[in-house]
Amino acid sequence: MYQSTRYDSPLGEITLCAREDRLVGLWLQGQAYFGGTVAGKMETGDSAVLARTRDWLDQYFAGEKPDPACLPLDPAGTPFRQAVWQCLLRIPYGQVITYGQLAEQAAAKLGRTSASARAAGGAAGHNPISIIIPCHRVVGARGTLTGYAGGTDKKLWLLRHEGVDPEEWSRHGPQQAKITGAP
Repeated sequence: MYQSTRYDSPLGEITLCAREDRLVGLWLQGQAYFGGTVAGKMETGDSAVLARTRDWLDQYFAGEKPDPACLPLDPAGTPFRQAVWQCLLRIPYGQVITYGQLAEQAAAKLGRTSASARAAGGAAGHNPISIIIPCHRVVGARGTLTGYAGGTDKKLWLLRHEGVDPEEWSRHGPQQAKITGAP
């Protein structure tokens, strides 16, 4: 059984979803692929993991830098998507990487010689635990705010909230962050 609850954020309503003691979803209102990884009905309810997730979000929206590792995350997806999501978790708060860099890191994690930026972008776009698994920290090769399942306006808000200045990209290119800890 899946339990879900709502969270009111500066970006609007967020739906949280857990199965047993694991967080399986966090979707912004109107987000593409909303609930797409949930293989059953979401019942309104509450649990310890949903309460911990609300606390995490409270800290994040208050300008703190809570660690995603303190939450039991369990996003459902293919091995490639899982690899991409693991790489996303390694992007430091307030920094961005490109889809090409994300593809390189995911390929290395899977022992492949390469992966396409488009495939990495597709995996990031299907991320079922937005914000906590920070797919908003990935930008186009020239720093463009390409694609975000929650809307590019929300992506821009999240980046600015973390102190990223997209206007600087037009003058200096996107701030490049290496994904630490990746193979």
